[in-house]
Amino acid sequence: MSLLQQIDADLKAALKGSDKLKLSVVRLIKAAAKNRQIDQGHELSDEEVLAVIATLAKQRGESIEQFSKGGRMDLAEQEKKELAILQSYMPAQLPPEEIDKIILEAIRESGAKDEKEIGKVMRVLMPRIKGVADGKAVNLRVRELLQAASQ
Repeated sequence: MSLLQQIDADLKAALKGSDKLKLSVVRLIKAAAKNRQIDQGHELSDEEVLAVIATLAKQRGESIEQFSKGGRMDLAEQEKKELAILQSYMPAQLPPEEIDKIILEAIRESGAKDEKEIGKVMRVLMPRIKGVADGKAVNLRVRELLQAASQ
């Protein structure tokens, strides 16, 4: 069963179960996927649908941060619930130890010596962690490891 078929099945289940939150999020996914499909002019693969979901999840994460800073915990909670549903469609995230191992390997391969060469590391690293780790958090960790290595 493809990811889009799974999303369609979940949409029907949410409709039957009167799960308004899940219904809303699944409709959001379907709409975003349909827009991407129209833009690209072909049926989306599971990987492309995952990229759409990852974008939506990233938006939710940013919204949670902004609502929390603004003291709107009610809206932050709503976004957290939506994020949990979006993450249920994404592959499991790598644990920090595994991410560190991949980062150190990418640093060795790229030959980066200090923080100024972070771009080299990220070019090697991003294809390996796409979808299984948060890019922002990984970028911060790469900076930390490069700073520690240059001292």
